[in-house]
Amino acid sequence: MDNVVIQLTIFITTYGIKIIGAILILILGRIAAGIGRRIVVKALEKSETDPAVISFVGSLTYFLILIFAVLAALAKFGIQTASFVAVLGAAGFAIGFALQGSLANFAAGVLILVLRPFKVGDYIDSAGVAGSVKDIQLFTTVLATPDNIKIMVPNGKIFGNVIKNISAYDTRRIDLVIGIGYSSDIQKTYDIIMNLIKEDSLILSDPAPQIAVSELADSSVNFVVRPWVKKENYWDVKFDLTRKIKETFDKNGIEIPFPQQVVHMISQGT
Repeated sequence: MDNVVIQLTIFITTYGIKIIGAILILILGRIAAGIGRRIVVKALEKSETDPAVISFVGSLTYFLILIFAVLAALAKFGIQTASFVAVLGAAGFAIGFALQGSLANFAAGVLILVLRPFKVGDYIDSAGVAGSVKDIQLFTTVLATPDNIKIMVPNGKIFGNVIKNISAYDTRRIDLVIGIGYSSDIQKTYDIIMNLIKEDSLILSDPAPQIAVSELADSSVNFVVRPWVKKENYWDVKFDLTRKIKETFDKNGIEIPFPQQVVHMISQGT
């Protein structure tokens, strides 16, 4: 019995302080992890970061601090934590290599949510597809095409390409090319188009619309017509103005020519 008491005393003396120290480290580590997560979450909320990113970064901060605390607690017992770190690093590398495509999409999703090149509701053109953004997820972005087809695009494809955010600004410019015959009156054509633009209440006066002769083409004199509109009125104005130009040209004898070729026949004497 005396021997057992002596061995127990030696064990408590040797390891008791280490066990208490390890427990304190774990408790303090958990408290520090919670504090660190709250600090990160509050900082991201102030910067109006997307909730999905806030949740992910907050959880990542919590677990990183907790892992550090566990390694520190193990070190109290003289355990070499370098081997644990090496194993974790090797496992992380293997997992990362196996999931490199998914991780690339995940990283791109985080960047999209943080940098906000577009938001839900915007109409974008990227990675060879175009549509209205319905949802921005960590791995994919969900688009709806104008004919209401759902498209799920990997975030890596979007962030690795040029992103055209067509809804980013309040105004857009309509670009029309109108061709008239060489026998038609240029000034009269200019006046007709300008009057149609002034009569349309959806067309903005600032910036001022542009009408100019842009090209003397093979079978037509081409005008560029560039009025500005609110982004939500773009298609309505474009379709309506195109129709009105055709109808008004017909009433005023302004020719919109078909492509023409002049063929010279050379007769050879026999």
